[in-house]
Amino acid sequence: MSDSSLPSQLPGTSDDDDLSELNKNLERLTEDIEQMSVQLTWMAYDVVALRTSPELAAAMSDLEEAYHGCREAVCGDVHRETHADNCPDTAATTLAQI
Repeated sequence: MSDSSLPSQLPGTSDDDDLSELNKNLERLTEDIEQMSVQLTWMAYDVVALRTSPELAAAMSDLEEAYHGCREAVCGDVHRETHADNCPDTAATTLAQI
């Protein structure tokens, strides 16, 4: 009869490990859902901003073109290597990042 109590203790230890793993998985899933929620909120904000003011997309495009024109005027031809050292990389500076 003392042998029958031994098997009951082994699954208990396994249950604790299973619960610990389950808690870790639930925590990870909760963090993933929170990140998706934040991304979805920003996407919804962008859609609302564009639908509220459809001219915004055109204005942003015009502003980006003006930026590139000013950059060429200040830095010269951005494809030449001599002036590229004096000006920041255009790929690193875009209106989408602002």
